[in-house]
Amino acid sequence: MNLDFSKWNGLVTAVIQDHVSARVLMVGYMNEEAFRRTVETGYATFFSRSRNKLWMKGESSGHRLLVREIRTDCDSDAVLVRVEALGPGVCHNGYESCFYRRLEGGQWTQVDARSYDPEIVYGGRP
Repeated sequence: MNLDFSKWNGLVTAVIQDHVSARVLMVGYMNEEAFRRTVETGYATFFSRSRNKLWMKGESSGHRLLVREIRTDCDSDAVLVRVEALGPGVCHNGYESCFYRRLEGGQWTQVDARSYDPEIVYGGRP
């Protein structure tokens, strides 16, 4: 478990991918403690750069990410976390994936339908 946390202010990039469909669901960041908790608990935990604290995906929504596999890249400064999403979506805007927009003709176009209502899940506070 020797990841290189020295390059990005103590963080590694964590690409979160559905373990069945291979769809990228989100990208987050992990410090050493978040990575350790992810491994120990089996649920994806991240470091929030804006809040400067750890957070487990699903702590507000209940939409947790059950870890099925973790890989690292050749430089050991990023991880690919293959997960089973426990809930209708990962994105706090109400989508299955945070990648619900596609660049078409120079404009970002929403190409996925919402999978849940974030107002109900977060009460107006994602």
